[in-house]
Amino acid sequence: MRWAREARDCSPGMIIGLGTDLCDIGRVAETLKRFPGRFEARLYTEQEQARAERRKTARAARYAQMFAAKEACSKALGTGFRKGVFWRDMEVVPLPSGKPTLRLSGGALRRMEDLTPPGMQAQVEVSLTDESGLANAVVIIFAIPASP
Repeated sequence: MRWAREARDCSPGMIIGLGTDLCDIGRVAETLKRFPGRFEARLYTEQEQARAERRKTARAARYAQMFAAKEACSKALGTGFRKGVFWRDMEVVPLPSGKPTLRLSGGALRRMEDLTPPGMQAQVEVSLTDESGLANAVVIIFAIPASP
């Protein structure tokens, strides 16, 4: 019991949103071929496109991971792509360590702020992976005590 009590005491905060998504890399590769430039411009920021285009051998996989992250985030926000939440409002950004995170803007940021209780600040955690033709993302939005 002692371990469980300590684990609870170390929790990063309160979960205010959770989302997951699984994306078929082959479908993304086909869409990239069918609508060159249009698909990327509609769903991804210029920075996301630049990072994906640097990965020539895994280009479709990278776009699929980001697609899954945006879908998972829209689910964590509880809106999907409605109520002012758009694809480009969620940008997958690597931290200096390489760990992915999401930078929210526009309607996605407003929705996250609405979910965040007073005196707390939101923190977004992202996990991305791909294997056997599938890309997967998990997004958890935490509310943690605001810094003074």
